[in-house]
Amino acid sequence: MPEPTLIRDNGPVNHADHDTVGRVSGADRPGSPSGNGQRGRDRDGRGSHLYPRVTSFRSRRGTLTDAQQGAWDRQWERLGSEVAPERHLDTDAPRHLDTDAPRHLDTDAWFGRSAPLVLEIGSGTGTATSAMAQAEPELDLLAVEVYRPGIAQLLQQIERAELGNIRILRGDAVVVLEEMLAPQSLTAVRVYFPDPWPKARHHKRRLLQSGTFALVADRLKPGGLLHIATDHAEYAEHISETGDAEPALRRLDWHDPGMKLPVSVQRPVTKFENKAHDVGREINDMIWIKPS
Repeated sequence: MPEPTLIRDNGPVNHADHDTVGRVSGADRPGSPSGNGQRGRDRDGRGSHLYPRVTSFRSRRGTLTDAQQGAWDRQWERLGSEVAPERHLDTDAPRHLDTDAPRHLDTDAWFGRSAPLVLEIGSGTGTATSAMAQAEPELDLLAVEVYRPGIAQLLQQIERAELGNIRILRGDAVVVLEEMLAPQSLTAVRVYFPDPWPKARHHKRRLLQSGTFALVADRLKPGGLLHIATDHAEYAEHISETGDAEPALRRLDWHDPGMKLPVSVQRPVTKFENKAHDVGREINDMIWIKPS
């Protein structure tokens, strides 16, 4: 098959140079760099997340333009939802939440159909998200992002292209994976250009740790794909080693022309990746499959 076209869509959206948001609850979860190995408890008494992690992003403050605010007002209630575990435990939870399992999204109800589900972590301003949704109308795309102006731009693109196969969650993607998606519910997970947190003391904030790979593998259906791209050389080495160490995943050689994949690995090039090329940074694409 042809080599994937590369992209840098979310660029600086989840970059580390912005205002911080709070830590994920339960600092003493197993395996924490600073934890004691005890399983923590959240303030509501429930067990903490599956593995310890400070958040891998910092929220960016941003003011919406009038056009972005208009798109938000028209579309957010229908197409978006905040990632807030307490909200999803309410008895009057939104209709797209599965009432039999209140922490799980009922994506069939939310999208209005049953289709293969793709999770994109860090959709940024949505340029690639909308392009890939148009190219694969048979797939449902669940985009997770924290940057409100970026989400508003994606809502504008959804309106212009009249896309019906994108829904958006605003918040921490690990909470989405842990609490809102069921095991074996995803056909693919896409993580394009996550924040590399280059300073050694910040490496604990990186999204792509061993626990994340295990969590993604659990949520993927057999035959499902994990597709990661980065332009940070050291982070690419870490991702490669950590992903290859996950026993539930197997690395694919996407240069194999005879390889059949459940979703496309083609991606449009955006201005953010062009900037990476301009300064000579190599783009690393890595793809794993959950064997059937």
